[in-house]
Amino acid sequence: MLLIHCPYCGARAQDEFHYRGDANVERPAPHAGQKAFYDFVYARDNPRGWHVEWWHHYAGCRRWVKIERNTVTHEIRTVKGPTQDTR
Repeated sequence: MLLIHCPYCGARAQDEFHYRGDANVERPAPHAGQKAFYDFVYARDNPRGWHVEWWHHYAGCRRWVKIERNTVTHEIRTVKGPTQDTR
C-alpha cells in the first residue's frame, strides 16, 4: 500500500484516495471532432516511468491532488494541490 502525503491532511493510506487519471492530458476543443474525442478517451500512451496523475482524497479532505508517481516502482516524488506546478 502506498503512503500518500496529502498537502492538506498529512500522510494517509492509499485506500483513502481514488486514482482519477493522467493529469497531463488535455481535453479536446468542443469542435475537435469525433476522432479527437475517441483518442482522448481510448487511445492514450501508457509509458513506463514518471507520470503526473490526478487523485481524489475522498475519505479525507475531499480535495483533488496531483501526484508525481513512478508507474514501475510506485515511488511518489511529489504531491501538490491542483493549482500548484508539479515540476
